[in-house]
Amino acid sequence: MKRICTLLASLLICLMGVDAQNPTSSAYWSGKIQIGAKQLGIGFNIQSSENGKYTATMDVPEQGAKGIPVEIKKNTADSLEIVIAPLNANYRGKKVSAESIEGKFTQNGMAFPLNLKPGEVGIALKRPQTPEPPYPYATEEVVFKNEAEGAILSGTLTYPINYQFMPKGSIPVVLLVTGSGGQNRDEEIFQHKPFLVIADYLAKQGIASLRYDDRGVAKSTGPTQNSTTLNNLADAEAGIDFLRKLNLFGKVGVIGHSEGGTIAFMLGANQKVDFLISLAGGATDGMGVIVGQNKAAMQLQGTNPMLIEDYASALKVLYTDRVARKPISDPKAYVESLCQTHQLNLPEAYKNNLTQCTTAGGEWMTWFLGYHPAEAIKRITCPVMALNGTLDLQVLYKDNLPVVRANLAPNPKHLIKEYDSLNHLFQHCTPQTALNYGHIEETISEEVLKDMANWIKGN
Repeated sequence: MKRICTLLASLLICLMGVDAQNPTSSAYWSGKIQIGAKQLGIGFNIQSSENGKYTATMDVPEQGAKGIPVEIKKNTADSLEIVIAPLNANYRGKKVSAESIEGKFTQNGMAFPLNLKPGEVGIALKRPQTPEPPYPYATEEVVFKNEAEGAILSGTLTYPINYQFMPKGSIPVVLLVTGSGGQNRDEEIFQHKPFLVIADYLAKQGIASLRYDDRGVAKSTGPTQNSTTLNNLADAEAGIDFLRKLNLFGKVGVIGHSEGGTIAFMLGANQKVDFLISLAGGATDGMGVIVGQNKAAMQLQGTNPMLIEDYASALKVLYTDRVARKPISDPKAYVESLCQTHQLNLPEAYKNNLTQCTTAGGEWMTWFLGYHPAEAIKRITCPVMALNGTLDLQVLYKDNLPVVRANLAPNPKHLIKEYDSLNHLFQHCTPQTALNYGHIEETISEEVLKDMANWIKGN
């Protein structure tokens, strides 16, 4: 879900460089940048130290990030400069008064006004669906292992209400598999906890669940370097095996979101589960998913259609070469040659982004780009529930659900459904707010929760 090679990457980064003389005073400075229809709040907590130097941390509330270590490149009486090396970005501001710094945040040649004022970012995030303890059901901390790869996965096993009075072997249980990128057991993002909300809802409907921290995250350990979806699949298979060996439940299924939804298809193809639910899981090839989400994001920003098509064409060529593992010794020269050969007229900022796309996402991305889930979907024999939102701009329903329908063997228990006005997290939204996950209070649609519980109990 998170590994998207778009022009506007995440702002959660380390800031580099140091210099301070007649500096901006110690204070919390914050402001917002406008990215299309979305505003992103950023705050810098600047503090002086005993040796006269200045230290700082950065907060990005919408992304659930606080206390990110930063360094200041320049901090004088009238200017503040911060360099963001990993994203080829920087912030330069001019102090116009004791309570105002006017400046710009620049990334890959694209500049966004960012004016800072004293005081915190001031974004109160409400999450009304997040359950609070004490819970009316039992939970248990558990650990299971992917022995072959040396991964130890920690998670929470949630039992349904009145579990102790239910016949043994009658209770369905699901494994919850997160989207791409390391995530904790709640699949926490922008202070939303979708998997905690799902586990809570299912427990109240008589369904058990196991959710776990991805390897290398929170309490889970294991090798992460050069890992791909296949490694994440192996961890999920270990979770399914763990649930079966407990001999506490009846049917064992999986609910996967985004990349986890693709893994759900793979588990079904491998005959590992009794049923599966794919929440916005990619069904088309990985290249189609990434190119599609780039085009959707650019359309949302009002980008010229011809520029969108040229950029998409460049991405396809670049990604085709990447899947073929074509050596690229000089990414910048490679992009220039690509544009000339295919007569693509792209601004410098877009070329800079393409340069990053030659390596962004590492081995995970290279594998994902060349994977075709349709081959796995053809081999599934268990009941399948595949869901997408019509305003999902990361896994486009028009590209993916038709692939599921075309390749899935007939079964009256299958449910393939698109939900109007829901985004990638299955939040209600408008086209303009589809990517504003942090600003939306809803964590996941109640209709989707209800449909999942009813479908599981019907199988």
